Amino acid sequence: MKILTLFAVCFIAAALASCGSKEQASKFNYPTTAKVDTVDNYFGTDVQDPYRWLEDDTSKQTAQWVAAQNDVTFAYLKNISYRDKIKERLSKIFNYERLSAPFKEGDYFYFYKNDGLQNQSVLYRKKGEDGEAEIFLDPNKFREDGTISLAGLNFSKDGSLAAYRISKGGADWTDAIVMKTADKSIVEDTLKNIKFSGIAWKGNEGFYYSTYDKPKGSQLSEKTQFHKLYYHKLGTPQSSDVLIFGGEKTPRRYIGAYLTEDERFLVINASTSTTGNELYVQDLKDPKGKIITVVDNFDKDHYVVDNDGTRLIIQTNLNAPNNRLVE
Repeated sequence: MKILTLFAVCFIAAALASCGSKEQASKFNYPTTAKVDTVDNYFGTDVQDPYRWLEDDTSKQTAQWVAAQNDVTFAYLKNISYRDKIKERLSKIFNYERLSAPFKEGDYFYFYKNDGLQNQSVLYRKKGEDGEAEIFLDPNKFREDGTISLAGLNFSKDGSLAAYRISKGGADWTDAIVMKTADKSIVEDTLKNIKFSGIAWKGNEGFYYSTYDKPKGSQLSEKTQFHKLYYHKLGTPQSSDVLIFGGEKTPRRYIGAYLTEDERFLVINASTSTTGNELYVQDLKDPKGKIITVVDNFDKDHYVVDNDGTRLIIQTNLNAPNNRLVE
């Protein structure tokens, strides 16, 4: 919340400051941005791209450019006389306790709570409805400078295990950490370099997750393609994780997975945008069960919402703008 407050302060201050005169603006000594002769040819047309060098976020030149821009920006912002008053007012507005709706995992009720100005909400739990609340996970303590955040949290069906993902510096690439909920101890199954993924537990044996191959260059600018679904068995190294689905078929396809309530079926959704998805299922009760294609195109939305034995109940907007349930 402090990060949000600071951003709001800077935004409002900058907006108000923009009302200043042109004469004042002319006093700024903006740093020079170098132009490099970079040209691409697309279908016979030359396209100039003189600032491509700034896409290399790990280079010394880019770091120097950012530092120079920040010097100009913050030298101006710190001289705004009413900046502290804006910060004080926003801090007062944001400073109130917030609670999430509780959810039950195993024998515990969990809920998020923010005292007011905490950067991240803290996850509490209590045993039964009348139990005493205790802190289960405090993302504010991941790192003192606050640059590591909680990116996701998933419990096993019986609530005895939890896998939470952390993001460093707001990156999409995350690490998954497994813990025993009884004593909050960390299991030695931390997974690295997971991107655009949830965690789908299979009993207490392991879980499914999605990611890309580890980038060869910068995580921020390296192109990511061929999203893949893996299965991680607890107690084994990440290098032994089994590739379940994905790869070369569609470079820009995003893959997600979850299990039905009875954990019989693995459901795989694959999409190329925010609407429309392919749908695949695998019967985990059958040791030789193969992945079956249910929908092989991205035209409409299709999601398995439940099952009755081998009967799958699917929500779809195919020929139904307001959705319908089909078997």
